[in-house]
Amino acid sequence: MTQPIRWLQDEIADRMLQKLDVVKLDVKDVLIVPDFPGKHLASFAKRYPNANIHSLSEEGISGFDMWRSKALSNWRSLFNRNAEPIASYLANDKFNLPDNSVDLVFSDLLLQDLPDPRHFLQECWRILREGGLITFSYLGPDTGNELRALELGVLKLKNLLSPWDMHDMGDALLGERFLDPVMDMEFISLDYQSDALLMADAGALKLLQMPAIEQFKSGVLPQKMTLEVVYGHAWVIGKHLTKARDNIAYIDINQIGRKTRSDSA
Repeated sequence: MTQPIRWLQDEIADRMLQKLDVVKLDVKDVLIVPDFPGKHLASFAKRYPNANIHSLSEEGISGFDMWRSKALSNWRSLFNRNAEPIASYLANDKFNLPDNSVDLVFSDLLLQDLPDPRHFLQECWRILREGGLITFSYLGPDTGNELRALELGVLKLKNLLSPWDMHDMGDALLGERFLDPVMDMEFISLDYQSDALLMADAGALKLLQMPAIEQFKSGVLPQKMTLEVVYGHAWVIGKHLTKARDNIAYIDINQIGRKTRSDSA
C-alpha cells in the first residue's frame, strides 16, 4: 500500500483486532507483516502489552514515522520491538526468524500482492509455535469491478497478483496443515467526488497497469469503487505430525515415546 490508502489499512487492522476479541491466546511473541504507523497500534499494544513484537515495515515509511507511532501507542513497544524492511522477505520468501518463535502472525492487506500466498503460509507455519494463530486480511478478486466494467481502452487495468477468493484461501490453509480455518468476507464501497481521487486510490491498490495521467471526460469513470475484503484465521496444532497424505496423518517416529515398567522383584 502507499500513503493515499494508508487509512484503509488502519481501518481493516481495527476490524481484524475486533475479530480477535473472541480468541483466547497467550501471546509472548508476534509478527506484524506489514507494519505501518496507524491508530490501530494503540489497540494492539493494549491487547498484548508484554509481547515481543517482530515486524516487517512497508516500503516508503520513514523510521521516524514508525518511532513516533510506536511512542504514541505505547512507549514500552520501543524496547521490545524488532523491525526490518518487508523487502527482505519479498526477496527471499523467508522470514528472518527461527522455527517455532512466535505465537501470532498478524497480516493486514498483504496477500493480494504476493504471486503465490502459499509460500507465505508455509513460512508462517514454520515460525509459529504449537497452538499459535495466523490472522490475515487481503483484497479479493472482485475488488474494483466497476473499473473492469468500463469499455476497453478507457483504463489499462491489471489483476491482483493473487486472485484467490476466500474458498481458495481456506483450501490452501488446510493444505498447509493449519487447522480450523475461519474465513469471511465483506464488500466496502468507496464513493468519490473526483476522477483524480479515484485514480489515486486505484493506483495505490495496484489495480492499474501504469499511473493514469489521461484526462477523462466527465461521466466516463464510476463515482465509486467496491473493495472485496477477505478475512481469515487458522491455528497451528499438531506440529509433530508430518504433512498428511491421502487424508492420513503420519507421526514422526521420534515423537513416539516408549513406556517402561520397573520390575517388581
